[in-house]
Amino acid sequence: MMKEHTVHFKIIRGKETKHLTGLIYLEENAKPTLQDFAQCLKQCGHDVHIENGEQFIFRSNKPGEDYLIDVLEDYQPGAKDPLAENLAKSFIKNTPIL
Repeated sequence: MMKEHTVHFKIIRGKETKHLTGLIYLEENAKPTLQDFAQCLKQCGHDVHIENGEQFIFRSNKPGEDYLIDVLEDYQPGAKDPLAENLAKSFIKNTPIL
């Protein structure tokens, strides 16, 4: 049975960094390989080659577009900050009930 595996990666262009995601479909309990990551990035529109296989880093093949893609293997979304959420709620204007 095939299962979705979400791939998190960073695109690094000079000083600019973007966090993006992609999908890989794998057999249940299978781990993604370097080739699976490369295929995922190509399906996302990136013409890349492997720069560092041990750290899952890819480099663009397009001339004039020099950027790196770092696949984040153990990505964990950040936990919510209750103080920041409370502060954000203080800026929301309560609308009167009509």
